[in-house]
Amino acid sequence: MIGDMIYDTSLDNKICIIIGASHAGVNLAFYLRKEGWIGEVILLESSEIAPYHRPPLSKKYFSPDAAEEIQLLKPITAYEENNINLLLGKKVVSVNSEDRYVTLVNGTKYHYDFLVFSIGASPIVPPIKGITEHRRVYSLRNYEHAFNIKKAINNIKTKSVVVIGGGYIGLEVAASIRSLGKSVTILEKETHILKRVASAETAAFFHDLHERGGINVLTKKTVKAIEHKETLSQVLCTDGSCYDANIIILGVGVKVENDLPMQANLDFDDGIIVDNQMRTNNQNIFAIGDCTYHYNSYYNRDLRLESVQNAIEQAKTAAKAICNKTCSYNILPWFWSDQFQTKLQIVGLSKGYNNIIVRKSHSDKLRMSIWYFRDDELLAVDAINDPKAYVIATKLLKERTPINKDSLSNNSKKLHMDTVTEVIR
Repeated sequence: MIGDMIYDTSLDNKICIIIGASHAGVNLAFYLRKEGWIGEVILLESSEIAPYHRPPLSKKYFSPDAAEEIQLLKPITAYEENNINLLLGKKVVSVNSEDRYVTLVNGTKYHYDFLVFSIGASPIVPPIKGITEHRRVYSLRNYEHAFNIKKAINNIKTKSVVVIGGGYIGLEVAASIRSLGKSVTILEKETHILKRVASAETAAFFHDLHERGGINVLTKKTVKAIEHKETLSQVLCTDGSCYDANIIILGVGVKVENDLPMQANLDFDDGIIVDNQMRTNNQNIFAIGDCTYHYNSYYNRDLRLESVQNAIEQAKTAAKAICNKTCSYNILPWFWSDQFQTKLQIVGLSKGYNNIIVRKSHSDKLRMSIWYFRDDELLAVDAINDPKAYVIATKLLKERTPINKDSLSNNSKKLHMDTVTEVIR
């Protein structure tokens, strides 16, 4: 017995190696101890920087009053107190799943009994001429990226910034940089921003928000090349337009690197395929966080999620499974985005919707909610400066409660559980 928990003695002297000290990886290490794991825990991280919170990097890090320091996920002393071997600056270059060991770039080998991939995802660099040929072009995924961008922005010569991509990361970065007084232009190739993840109504709200904030938001702009000159770069689009930039930031999405998973002979789709215990097709290898392609029972389909909530929940599940405890991953996804003084809270996944209901506030034009339906089934809600709508929507989605759409669409009625679920007469 360890505390009040029954411990499986067959796990004595076992080694669990975690590749990647992300939100998922760090939480897994600590959850293993919480679940009673007394074997060795080795957390390998390629960066030299201690594990930190990543969401603020695109939301607040570039703001004028933002602290220079990053917020650590755990104090360094916590790893020592929990006997977690955090090894920084250790890049894994190969995995031998047959003999169960990983090899670092310096040739060092670490043997494992259980291996967990927590490798996250990497920024996509589109095949645009000149995009990787100059120091003025930046991706944003980690602290090193953010630090270099902030350093460049603080250069007195930096006047103009171009953000390629009108997704949430691009919008968040643009809003933060605009608060520093820089000229910012967003170039989005689709007909409207956020096209892949939100309705035209949500996109229109944020388009207008950014325009009023002084950002030039341009859609149907496909970048074909970047030409670098002595003092600035020029972003060239297929329609003949051209935009000057001292800094260019890429925000066109991410992908999961598959080199290590392929070496381990793991099944792979949009990410590493796992079951509801986060186990791969190899019984001794798990995967958690942004890199996983998994089944979601709320939407009855396989998908990949990029969120802290998903990373933490999958870490909990994997820890239980590794410790031979009953578990099953099942969450309702939620996300958030901060842009200027506006907070967007999203619950659920809107993919597959065929109709929406928009609720607007009579007293506050910056407060509204967009309810996504597939026929009469509620799929997701975008709550803009409307925490009440977010809370109610979360409850409705979790309980799969039938909704009176006529009542919901009546903006003269206050939003309340009773009104949106009342029986139609």
